[in-house]
Amino acid sequence: MSQKTERPVLSGQRIKTRKRDEREKYDPTGFRDAVIAGLEKTEGDLDQISKFLDSAGNKLDYRRYGEVLFDILIAGGLLVPGGSISQDGEKPRTNYCIFDAPEDMESMRNHEQVFVKLIRRYKYLEKMFEEEMGKVLLFVKGFTPSERIKLARMTALWLVNGSVPPNVLLVLNNEHLIKDGIALEFLLELFLTFKQEKGIAYLIQALKKGGLESKLMDFFPPNKRTEEYFKQVFLDKELNEIIKLHKAQASQEAKRELQQTLIDDINDEKAHSEITADIKEFAQRTNIPDHEIIVIIWSTIMSLGEWNKKEELVTDQAVRHLKAYCTLLQAFASTDRSELALILKVQEFCYENMNFMKAFQKIILLFYKTEVLSEEIILRWYKDGHSNKGKMHFLEQMRKFVEWLQSAEEG
Repeated sequence: MSQKTERPVLSGQRIKTRKRDEREKYDPTGFRDAVIAGLEKTEGDLDQISKFLDSAGNKLDYRRYGEVLFDILIAGGLLVPGGSISQDGEKPRTNYCIFDAPEDMESMRNHEQVFVKLIRRYKYLEKMFEEEMGKVLLFVKGFTPSERIKLARMTALWLVNGSVPPNVLLVLNNEHLIKDGIALEFLLELFLTFKQEKGIAYLIQALKKGGLESKLMDFFPPNKRTEEYFKQVFLDKELNEIIKLHKAQASQEAKRELQQTLIDDINDEKAHSEITADIKEFAQRTNIPDHEIIVIIWSTIMSLGEWNKKEELVTDQAVRHLKAYCTLLQAFASTDRSELALILKVQEFCYENMNFMKAFQKIILLFYKTEVLSEEIILRWYKDGHSNKGKMHFLEQMRKFVEWLQSAEEG
């Protein structure tokens, strides 16, 4: 088998490189100087700035230097770690940027349009801008108080128009920004601006979308993480809906924790008296009322069952399973509201789990016999306390039993 011999090369011969194989040296300073020179010619006219940025994208490499471009438009120059401006070169910064703009909202909205037009023209800048904001927000401690206010207001506008996603704010959950209260001040200014521009309902929606609703307390300095201080801060800013959101989230987390405690207690085969004591102590600490606890107990108990898929067998199986927990349920069926909440939850469960459609009456009868549910509440549910889920089916199931209760009452 013959080997391929190398072709001889003349001594001193220059091997040509194709242009597409060449890679220009990375030169962010040169790009910055070119952008700043163009911005200076506009003399700060925002329409002229937009026109310059539109045409400059044909000559300057926005794909390669997009981050530098946004540094300039936000801070006026090339940002270096910590948030200061690089001083390399003859003209390291420009005043035609957000940080040197007036703070009023009309000016902020006019600057917003520069970014909107630029990103609309060069769609590939969308992702770069999102990444840039993650970096810029980390540098917020290095900016002046006035620059922070402007950046917070602009960030709110960018969130409203969809230029950046709400989860970009999670970068503020950083120890060096939290301990001095900088992250909290920034968010408060942003929330107020967002509320003013789009309304509180959209702000709450954005916080949920960004996964911030469960982390709001994390942005408070460690020595100020109390419910009282949290409430006072948002009341002072007339952001009452944020307080409601926080309470609802805390309640959901407490309920999840309660459910896990209950599962652990049952798996550890604790006596019902011990489980009841654990739940009551937890409920008192977290302010969960009995009518919510009894629903959690029901859901947890039913989640532990391995149910037969045959409808004719599942009813007896459910009754046997529930019979073991009647004393636990009875401990929290302490008010009319708790009892009605339990019946409605059973109705919902049987409706949503088709195999249990015929089990409803037997379950309610079991709870009546074991004094979990009272006659009065069963009659109230039948008359006007029921939900619409499977209403006709369940009322018909209960009709004879209810008639018997009514006749016994009359007799």
